[in-house]
Amino acid sequence: MQPTTRHPTVSVLTRIPLAALLVASGWLTAGCRKPSSSAEGNGKRRVVCTIGMITDVAGIVGGDRTVVVGLMGPGVDPHGYAASPADMREMSRADLILYNGLFLEGRLAEQFERLAARRPTVAVTDGIDRALLRAPPDFAGQYDPHVWFDVSLWAKATERIRDALIEVDPAGRAEYEQNAAAYLEQLSALHEETRARIAEIPRDNRVLVTAHDAFGYFGRAYDIEVRGLQGISTESEASLRDVNELVDTLVSRRIKAIFVESSVPRRNMEALITGCRARGHQVRIGGELYSDAMGPPGTPEGTYIGMVRHNVHTIVDALR
Repeated sequence: MQPTTRHPTVSVLTRIPLAALLVASGWLTAGCRKPSSSAEGNGKRRVVCTIGMITDVAGIVGGDRTVVVGLMGPGVDPHGYAASPADMREMSRADLILYNGLFLEGRLAEQFERLAARRPTVAVTDGIDRALLRAPPDFAGQYDPHVWFDVSLWAKATERIRDALIEVDPAGRAEYEQNAAAYLEQLSALHEETRARIAEIPRDNRVLVTAHDAFGYFGRAYDIEVRGLQGISTESEASLRDVNELVDTLVSRRIKAIFVESSVPRRNMEALITGCRARGHQVRIGGELYSDAMGPPGTPEGTYIGMVRHNVHTIVDALR
């Protein structure tokens, strides 16, 4: 298992019984009460989200009727994320909890199951037809959770977020529907823009090599071959065989650029560069992509649309 250095509470929390953690955070006592329908007395619904992509959409669709809190910020890997006591307090205060699902937030699965018995807890991918999901043979019979890399699928997640907000705040239906409709138009345009930009890359150069296999939906939707060094989850380790096989591909196909990810350590990708150099082939880092986390707040990459555009421009500029 890949160590997680950004969250020193992980090793402690995994040893504390869940019931004790929930009591300490006030969640079990809160469970006897009806969920609060206001944030800080202003009548707004409090929405707690896991990954930044969900946080961004919830804030846009929720508008002025919501206070949106994101648990996972820039550079945070959701695959290995464990809830802190502060996270549990946030979720205990929520009117609505939104998470990706499909085992992306694997260590939080038990918490979500327990929370769902007491307050609305929604996986935004529940609204996506399972026939549209990828089921890689090496992912233990599970679906690939990285659905946001196909913008058309993330539009379906946006619709689920809209519906979840209406369920907890029926009076806000008109505002939620209006906000969602405007945003869905932007997503439709982004989907076509992405398709057109990737088509600028010559067919022989259209190979995207990344740190882990997060870009499968992207490859399928926008017609680009994708190779990840690690598996679907960053908790899987790349073996020496994996490195050597990918070096073989880079050398034989004369691929000039590979890409690092903001939420995944670079060391494995540097091993690819070293391996290629030993065989007389020069490959460079084509840029940093955002995969499981977005960029810093207040930047274009700190929004879902800005993150997608950054990734597309970085890929096209390096491979074209």
